Amino acid sequence: MRKSKNLRQLESAGTAQMPAALLPVVPTLRQNAFLFGLLGGLGVLVALLIGTVIGQLSTVLIYVGVALFIALGLDPLVSWLEKRIPRWAAVLAVFGSIVILVALLLMTIIPIIVEQIANAIDTFPGFLNTFLASDFLKNLETQLAGVVDLQQVNNGIQNFIKDPNNFINIGGGILVVGAGIAGGVTGVIIVLILTLYFLSSLPTIKKATYRFVPATKRPGFIDISEQITSAVGRYIVGQFSLALINGVLSFIFLSIIGAPKTLLLAFIAFLFSLVPLVGTLFASILISLLCLFASPLTALVAIIYYLIYMQVEAYVLSPRIMNKAVNVPGAVVVIAAIAGGTLGGVLGALVAIPIAASAIIIIEKVLFPRQDLK
Repeated sequence: MRKSKNLRQLESAGTAQMPAALLPVVPTLRQNAFLFGLLGGLGVLVALLIGTVIGQLSTVLIYVGVALFIALGLDPLVSWLEKRIPRWAAVLAVFGSIVILVALLLMTIIPIIVEQIANAIDTFPGFLNTFLASDFLKNLETQLAGVVDLQQVNNGIQNFIKDPNNFINIGGGILVVGAGIAGGVTGVIIVLILTLYFLSSLPTIKKATYRFVPATKRPGFIDISEQITSAVGRYIVGQFSLALINGVLSFIFLSIIGAPKTLLLAFIAFLFSLVPLVGTLFASILISLLCLFASPLTALVAIIYYLIYMQVEAYVLSPRIMNKAVNVPGAVVVIAAIAGGTLGGVLGALVAIPIAASAIIIIEKVLFPRQDLK
C-alpha cells in the first residue's frame, strides 16, 4: 500500500528533528594527491613516448602513405583490367608498365641533366666575362674605384666553380651527399614494393578493415569507404592526365619554336603539373627562363603560349577532367592545396584535395543526415 501524504510528512519531520549522531553517514570521497600526481605523470610520459615513436617512424609512415596513395590511384585501372584478366595479371601489367615508363624517363632525362650541368659549368666563365665586360659594370667599377675590384671577384668565382670539392662541401661532404642519394634510392625501392603489395592486396585490406565495424553499421561504412577510395583514385588519374597533357603539348610546341632540350623541358612541365594549382605556373616560369638560352624571342613566345595554356587548363581541361574525378568546390580546392603545401610541402599539396573530397563525402553522408534527424 502507498503511504498517505500525511504519513510521509510526519516521517520527514521526524528525520529533520533526529539528532546528528543518528543520521545516516554518507561516505566522503578522498583523493590521494600522490596517486593523482603519479598517474598524471605516467600519462605525460606515455604521451611523450607515443610522440617520440611517431617522430622516429615518420619516414616509414610517409613511405606507407605515398605507397597507399599511389595504389589507390592505380586501382581503377587494375579493376578495369580485372574484368578481362585475373587480378594478379592486371596488377603485374599495370605495375610493370609504370616501372618501365619511369625507368625510361629517368634513363632519358638523367643524361640530359648531367650534360646540361656540365655545359653550364663550362660556359659560365665565358658568360661571366662577357657580363663583366659590359659598359654598365665598367661604369659601376669606375664609380666604386678602390672599393670593389670586379676582376678579383671574377677570378674568385671562376676558381670556385672549377674546383668540384667546393660543391661537395656545400652539400655537406661526400659522405653526406652519398648517404642522401642512397637514402633516396632506398626510399623509392621501398615505396615501389609497398605499392605492389597494397595494389595486389587492396580488396583483402578493405575486407579486414570492414570487420572492425559493427555489423549494424557496416553497410553504411562500406558505402562511404568505397566512395572515398574511388574519389582518391579518380583524382590521381585526373591529375596525372592533366600533367600528361601539359607534358605532351609542351614537347610539341617547344619543338616547333626551337627551344633547347625540349624533352627535358617537357618532362619539367609534366613533373611540376602533378602539383595542383601552382605546379603549372612554376613550370611555365622555369621553362620560359630556360628558353632565354635559345633567344629572347623564344622565351617571349613560350611565355605567351603558357599564358594561353593556363587559361585553357583552368577553364576547359581542369573542369572537364577533375569535376568527373572529385566534386570539390573551387574555393575548397585552393584552400586545401595551400594548407597542404604549407604543412607537408609538395606531398601535402598532392594529398590535400583528396582529403578535402573525403571530408565532403563524410559530411554529406554522415553529418548532414544526423542533423536532419534532429
